[in-house]
Amino acid sequence: MRKFMVVLDDSRECLNAMRFAALRAAHTGAGVQILSVIPPEEYQHWMGVADLMRAEARERIEAHFEVFAKWMRDKQGVNPELVIREGDPLVEILAQVRDDPEIGILVLGAGNDKSGPGPLVTALSRSSGGLPVPITIVPGDMSKERLEKIT
Repeated sequence: MRKFMVVLDDSRECLNAMRFAALRAAHTGAGVQILSVIPPEEYQHWMGVADLMRAEARERIEAHFEVFAKWMRDKQGVNPELVIREGDPLVEILAQVRDDPEIGILVLGAGNDKSGPGPLVTALSRSSGGLPVPITIVPGDMSKERLEKIT
């Protein structure tokens, strides 16, 4: 089965990427994999604190995932899977794409503020020629109606 992999983070544009992935999966009979990456902690020498911070990050990710998963199941008939990795987001996204041969498309949301589309979109666009899958970049300010029309 082909899967759309979408990155779950705290950005506003992540919502449109989730919508796009779910709508495309529903229309094509594909799956959705939601990847969230916990970045390395700065205070790794305080292992107890780092462990607590890591556990809190996982709980927050799982809570956000459940909101998106419920919408995908109820509205689109798609049952997404959650993958949580730890490390540098760019490295972990590339590793997940390479580790899971069922991933067919990487879906990213692009910001629209003065700082550009976002660090992930910028970095992955630069290395897109060497990726084993295509990238779909979804504008963060695209309306739900427009997303529904194009998917």
